[in-house]
Amino acid sequence: MPLLHVSRQSSFSPRLATVAAVVLLVLAGCGKSDAPGGPGGGGGGGGGHPAPEVGVVVAAPTDVGLVTELPGRLEASRVAQVRARASGILLKREFREGSDVKAGQLLFRIDPAPLVAAAQNAQATLARAEANAVQAKALADRYKPLVEANAVSKQEYATAVASQKTAEADVAAGRAAVQTAKINLGYADVTSPIAGRIGRALVTEGALVGQGDATELAVVQQINPLYVNFTQSASDVLKLRKAVADGQYKRASGDEAASIRVVLEDGTDYPLEGKLLFSDLTVDSTTGQVTLRAEVPNPKGELLPGLYVRVKLEQAQATNAITVPQQAVTRTQQGDTVSVVDKDGKISKRTVKISAAKDNQWVVLDGLKAGEQVMVDGFQKLQMMPPGTPVKAVPWTKPNPNGGGAAAKPAAEAASPAAPAAAEKAPADKAPAEKK
Repeated sequence: MPLLHVSRQSSFSPRLATVAAVVLLVLAGCGKSDAPGGPGGGGGGGGGHPAPEVGVVVAAPTDVGLVTELPGRLEASRVAQVRARASGILLKREFREGSDVKAGQLLFRIDPAPLVAAAQNAQATLARAEANAVQAKALADRYKPLVEANAVSKQEYATAVASQKTAEADVAAGRAAVQTAKINLGYADVTSPIAGRIGRALVTEGALVGQGDATELAVVQQINPLYVNFTQSASDVLKLRKAVADGQYKRASGDEAASIRVVLEDGTDYPLEGKLLFSDLTVDSTTGQVTLRAEVPNPKGELLPGLYVRVKLEQAQATNAITVPQQAVTRTQQGDTVSVVDKDGKISKRTVKISAAKDNQWVVLDGLKAGEQVMVDGFQKLQMMPPGTPVKAVPWTKPNPNGGGAAAKPAAEAASPAAPAAAEKAPADKAPAEKK
């Protein structure tokens, strides 16, 4: 029996030793893998995980212009209807339809023959009146010394003087008739009253025009500059005025000369800036809207009358306001909130007062202080973390329109902590080789 007991102990001892060695190696490996996790946490994130990085912007109060976008339509600054003021047959059109014309440029020719005859008739009438005036004056001059000598009666002298005055009046009427005939003859050449762009011809050669009413021949529109007419809700105007009176806003410099921007139908901004001309004082009783008009330069003729556009109008400025990206604000029926990150990485919700949007940013009037860090990016990371997990705030960058990441700089910074970890891991991987 003693010999049998000794043989069992000697047969199981190598196995137990092998198992014990494997357990020790596993425990040693776990201890090495956990060791780098502690210092790598970087000041937060329980369980040895590094604090998640979130993109933030620093609140900076400034004066922000409040831009309102309103619908409107373009209108030519000057419109002239070209009409035939002399009657006759239209002989020729002297312009190309749709082209730019100058003031005084010849557009149509009307048959001048009847007008020339009328002018000649008026000239002949004037000549006859002038001849009668000469004869009447000579008679009156001859009677003047005779009446003083009582050679002729005073009645005859008075009749001679009256005949002279009548003849002079006929001369004046004849001259007026000649002037009228010349004016009518000038109307045979129809010219443009203004400079602008002319449309299609409304009559063709051979048509009888100017018979009775003045026939419309074409329309010339001045499109540089253009007017843009738009409307604004009367309630919005009253709210703005009240806010300005309360000191919340300040009126934009030169309210009647406030600058405007035109947004075309495809969503692009027209490069040239316009100016506000006036705001109507009367509210439309049917729509409750107030009409406004602005002037927009159009040197290249890119804009056309009647075009539907959107108008960006800056009517006031918010003083000491803070702008934050729109994605940083959570809007609900209970109110608008943002997430603020303090210096210890703690996140707190803050209720803010939103005024208007400008360039994809909300204008915050109240609820934030200068220097506070507002969280913009990284909300999805926090959904995987326990509540109250500290975060690491990094500067947020705007998304790259060419397809880059939303926060390229934080991504680069997030990759940098991996380098020390790789450097620590390399000697551990080489240790077995050195041992061999």
